[in-house]
Amino acid sequence: QVHLVESGGGLVQAGGSLRLSCAASGSFFSINNMGWYRQAPGKQRELVAKITRNGNTNLADSVKGRCTISRDNAKNTVSLQMSSLKPEDTAVYYCNADVKLASYGITYLPYWGQGTQVTVSS
Repeated sequence: QVHLVESGGGLVQAGGSLRLSCAASGSFFSINNMGWYRQAPGKQRELVAKITRNGNTNLADSVKGRCTISRDNAKNTVSLQMSSLKPEDTAVYYCNADVKLASYGITYLPYWGQGTQVTVSS
């Protein structure tokens, strides 16, 4: 079983910063892409940022220039540094990882964390 545990959410004023972290644990062979998604009330879940194992990143236009995603392959962690936060960034943020459970085969399965609330007050 694979577990993704997020931390770092909370309440912050507009213009402030937060750092979200996610750690993967359990029994698996390797992790490919890792990323962060968010879901605001009444809206669909959307990509915030993702990073490949080699460190290539992709950020949503809405957070470019304000967020940085990074990972530590040795520790199986991914982090999202957010700054200049806006009220529209308020959402539950979910960690995502594409995980290969065994050394054989080529299939990576998506796993999700339980989510962490980020609330930005105006």
